[in-house]
Amino acid sequence: MKIHEYQAKNILSKYGVAVPRGEMVETAEQASQAARKLFDAGAGGVVVKAQIHAGGRGKGGGVKIARSVAEAAEIAGKMLGMCLVTHQTGPEGRIVQRLLVEETLPIEKEYYLGVVLDRQAARNVFMASAAGGMEIEQVAAETPEAILKEYMEPGLGLLPYQGRKLALALGLKPAQINPAVKFMSSLLRAAEDTDASLVEINPFISTTDGRLFALDAKVNFDDNALYRHPEIKELRDLAEEDPLEVEASKYALNYIKLDGNVGCMVNGAGLAMATMDIIKYAGGMPANFLDVGGGANEDQVTHAFEILLSDQNVKAVLINIFGGILRVDTLANGVVAAARKTGIKLPVVLRLEGTNVEQGREILKKSGFNFIVAETMKDAADKVVRAAGAVKA
Repeated sequence: MKIHEYQAKNILSKYGVAVPRGEMVETAEQASQAARKLFDAGAGGVVVKAQIHAGGRGKGGGVKIARSVAEAAEIAGKMLGMCLVTHQTGPEGRIVQRLLVEETLPIEKEYYLGVVLDRQAARNVFMASAAGGMEIEQVAAETPEAILKEYMEPGLGLLPYQGRKLALALGLKPAQINPAVKFMSSLLRAAEDTDASLVEINPFISTTDGRLFALDAKVNFDDNALYRHPEIKELRDLAEEDPLEVEASKYALNYIKLDGNVGCMVNGAGLAMATMDIIKYAGGMPANFLDVGGGANEDQVTHAFEILLSDQNVKAVLINIFGGILRVDTLANGVVAAARKTGIKLPVVLRLEGTNVEQGREILKKSGFNFIVAETMKDAADKVVRAAGAVKA
């Protein structure tokens, strides 16, 4: 789950991570009031930042500096409601509904800090780089040696020598080393306590008077751990998510919308990935990733089918199921129920194997729908791509 920058900063500040003073606003009038408070408190300027779940906001016009209360209100009025397009939003962009108005700081140097779960090492890794303010993916691709890494031992946190090693490698001043170690330890503690899958500070800055701040903050959480953090779950902004993905989450379905025209329903993430690959290999383009899970029931399958068909780009559907915990007859009943409910007219290709496969095929055969049954994954991919009109027959 993703959250907004202002929400991330609120969480991090509770762990002692220094962030600029600021306030989330939803109207130009609120922006004016927030800016006035900051100027009255001694701020030399304020920055108005669009709050969307995407990076690259500055390049898209979503981050602007104001030198007066009136200018802050004017910027806020123009920014609220705008469609902000960045390299992460895609061409459709995102509508800006919230802003963060915060104090400007006298930046001396920008750095990068991040905590991410390294699944291969089964440990959190703390990353740091002197290339702050840049896209970390670009830094990793072009100059990977510029990214410093320290692996965390579970239960021990960031050891003092690891923090000092990173701080010295960044080139921080001697007087900043201990504050930086404390900053990094607080960042890691926040990540571990909240079950975050990513905590990223870009940029992490030093000011001309030697202070250290998280000028920006990005935090993502492990969805599977949200039951332990109801207060974090409440921060979810459904307006920032695809409506079909939101609908799928109501039924514990793993759904991600893509740009193709072949709808996919599969049980098991590995099989789902393989299914999308073979559709591409056959010359088509998957419209989604949809894993109904190994233990899906008939109701979940029905809803999954309805969600697939809600995507106007879908021209044909491929259902690829290996029955284990999810029996093939259960899947077949769900598909038939959904087909009757939606009055489907699109081609549906099924590749079924596993527990109760013969019963499942019999249910489909007697349904009265003209389902296309495939023998193998390759056969299924060829048939669904042809049915979707992605390649010539």
